[in-house]
Amino acid sequence: MKIAKRVDRLGTETAFAVSAKAAAFAARGNKVYPFHLGDLNLKTPANVLEAGIKAMRDGHTNYCPNAGVPRLREILADDIGTSRAVQYSMENVAIQPGGKPTISKFFLTMMNPGDEVLYPNPGYPIYESQIEFHGGKAVPYGYIEGKDKFDIDTDMLADRITPRTKLLVLNDLQNPTGAECSSKELETIAELVLKHDLYVLCDEAYFDIRYGGQSKSLVSLPGMRERCVILYTFSKKFAMTGWRLGATVGPKEIIDVIIKLNVNEESCSNHFVQYAAIEGLTGDQTEAKQILTTLKERRDTTVDILNTIEGVHCLRPNATFYLWPNVTGAMKKTGLADYDDFRKTVLQETGVSFCTRLHFGRPLEGEDNFYIRLAYSGIEPAEIKEGLGKFKEFIES
Repeated sequence: MKIAKRVDRLGTETAFAVSAKAAAFAARGNKVYPFHLGDLNLKTPANVLEAGIKAMRDGHTNYCPNAGVPRLREILADDIGTSRAVQYSMENVAIQPGGKPTISKFFLTMMNPGDEVLYPNPGYPIYESQIEFHGGKAVPYGYIEGKDKFDIDTDMLADRITPRTKLLVLNDLQNPTGAECSSKELETIAELVLKHDLYVLCDEAYFDIRYGGQSKSLVSLPGMRERCVILYTFSKKFAMTGWRLGATVGPKEIIDVIIKLNVNEESCSNHFVQYAAIEGLTGDQTEAKQILTTLKERRDTTVDILNTIEGVHCLRPNATFYLWPNVTGAMKKTGLADYDDFRKTVLQETGVSFCTRLHFGRPLEGEDNFYIRLAYSGIEPAEIKEGLGKFKEFIES
């Protein structure tokens, strides 16, 4: 059998591989503390759930418009436009079966073979996978650990732009670091975008998962609305990861092509789930707010314990449900200089399962610190304390 050569360029979401290994370890009778996968063990709000059930009973189980249910598109255009201080209409919105389809459809729409695309590294591995799968050249840019947050290395970003650079991926409120752009960073990026005639995929999956302050978007800056495509998902805010519903939001010319891709790839997104999403956006927000309260408690518990461990330093991001602790000292203390050795040994000795820097892209030249990613969205506070207590004991012994 001869599989198409392009498949060799296709990557994967490596957190699922870590999850499989943790599951195998648990199947042998071991206790696992699952910090590896960014899923939520929280219930979808009851009013959202009931709206989905009602929609099924009302007969919304057939095809719907390729672009999505018009009412949802209208509500989403208003919601996203209001929160980002720009004006959108339903013509700027294409409903998707999750957040991921926006990534591939953006590249299919905007990237020609050989075009260079800047993407964040460390970052969500699907960016690099989809750029290369569709024939582009993936060009990474990095982050710098600051006093209070991780900052985009804007000098590196600027230096890596060439005449072949056509697109930029910006994951503000970022997976895996939890980083969010300052106003100055956004202004610098906007200047580069205009200067070099770039178009931007703004992955804003965690725009509403924040515990203080207010999220900002590149699209709000002058000249950016016409150059930015927003990735939106219902998975995080409403604990709907398994419902698979999201949206692509951007200039009408781009959205028209993406709707055509919808026709070719999945016909339409799930019909009745879109009515659940309408309830999520317009209905009672009590349980949605409780999701944030719960996640904030878990964040604080995790950060507080990590910062008591010798050789570990962890910033406290205001958004996402990820932490990116610096474990350089801890790895040195244990004598484990290799990421995989460290991860596997910690799992074996403590049951704590996490991803490392290697799961979010190849380390860039000059990196001399070591990081791991902890997702606290799927683990209870009592388990956080117990698991990290064992992790602390292992490192310090």
